[in-house]
Amino acid sequence: MRKSFPWLIAAAIAVATPAIAGADRFVVDLAAEPSTLDPQLQWNPDSYYVYRNIFDNLVTRDDKGEIVPQLATAWRNVSDTEVVFALRPDVTFHDGSKLTADDVAFSIERVTDKSFASPQRGQFNKIVQAVPLSPTEIKLITDGPYPALLAQLVKLSIVPKKVIEAVGKDAFNLKPVGSGPYKFEAWQRGVAVTLSRNDTYWGTKGPFPVALFRAVPDSATRLANLQAGASDLVVGLDSDQLAQLKSSQRAKPLTTLTERLAYLRLNPNRAPFDNPKIREAIARAVDKQGIIDGILGGQEKPIAQMLTPAHFGWAEGIAGLAYDPARAKVLIAEAGSAGKAAISLTTAPFFDQRVVQAIQQQLRDVGLDVSIELIDTPSFLQRTQRGPVEAPVLAISRSSCACQDADGALYELFHAGSGWTIVENKEVDGLLDRARSALDPAARLADYRKVHEIIATSLPVVPLYQTVAGYGAAKSVQFTPTPNESLFLNRIRWID
Repeated sequence: MRKSFPWLIAAAIAVATPAIAGADRFVVDLAAEPSTLDPQLQWNPDSYYVYRNIFDNLVTRDDKGEIVPQLATAWRNVSDTEVVFALRPDVTFHDGSKLTADDVAFSIERVTDKSFASPQRGQFNKIVQAVPLSPTEIKLITDGPYPALLAQLVKLSIVPKKVIEAVGKDAFNLKPVGSGPYKFEAWQRGVAVTLSRNDTYWGTKGPFPVALFRAVPDSATRLANLQAGASDLVVGLDSDQLAQLKSSQRAKPLTTLTERLAYLRLNPNRAPFDNPKIREAIARAVDKQGIIDGILGGQEKPIAQMLTPAHFGWAEGIAGLAYDPARAKVLIAEAGSAGKAAISLTTAPFFDQRVVQAIQQQLRDVGLDVSIELIDTPSFLQRTQRGPVEAPVLAISRSSCACQDADGALYELFHAGSGWTIVENKEVDGLLDRARSALDPAARLADYRKVHEIIATSLPVVPLYQTVAGYGAAKSVQFTPTPNESLFLNRIRWID
């Protein structure tokens, strides 16, 4: 058993209260505080790192990436559009009430309700009906065959119907009630979320009586906290910081290639990116491999499509435009006044600002007038969902569906029916609709390849690289990073 550390207040700690990092408390430093604790609202990493421990899903992925039971013990297809799930009979929410098929149906109906306006709606709107057959059995009916159903259900958290109906969504977000291995205790805004172990949990219980998720925006401070013993696990470390941990006596670096990718989003509805020459110039001005080698430590992988090899739907041989700053300068000159427009590159703290600054410089080097607009993560998410006309003219972001299926990754970003998209392309819509309903994997892959080719030609985005998740952990912590960036407390252990 790991020995407790005394109370420690590192000079660099960016929180209002000291933290115990010890055997009875597990401290995680995040890049930002959650934008929500309601799992059916925003789903950015700093939110789901926390709420995934409060809630259970029907199914989950294990550390090897396989889809395995969670609340559902088994499932069977009764037709191409109907799947029946058997539920665990022994699950209770944190308020003591029993979890039943009615809660599953309510959760699905809530996230797919247009009036609820969940950013996740496009992930689940193929489900047209959820029919409880008994307290422990539910049938999901889809609009046509839906081969990505299980992959999507990996991230559908089950919420308590009676609690939400009684208190409303705003109050629920402030004090969420789930059935997961940890219970919500407190949320000190801008500082930390405190969870306590659910000692009556039906599954593998967490090893830590208390877990604290702190908001520490500065990555250097997160690193200092870890090295001082004031935290046990930190997220979002860059390659230089991970290298420092290799010689640490107290901590260690942990990395994995993820399903998350970095990309530039070029709004073709707004000047100057309504000019295809400027979009092509951007694509040719960015030196992906140079950024990877010179800034990121060579671990990330350059990509030319909006998927990674961790996704179903990845297509071999998709070639992006080659790095060619000379050609970029010619295109900008040919674009005339469009090439002289002032461009704001919108970003948020979750993105590696070294990369943002490098891209800004590369774009300036070819003659574009680019400034950086850094805003907080919740505001960034809201602005990127404002639709084609009001969304940022140029943004740098990361994308992950946490499902490892092209349907979740591409439909949200490029289908006209999604709140995230800034493009309207009927051919792309048709391909995405057909691919999400095709039971033949080869047919799905063929349609996704065509989508990749269209995006590579029309350039509403410039894919950059498959990202590496960089964590720092105390040497006494056993944690296995996964491609879908899960952080389940009950899968973490102390080691001698």
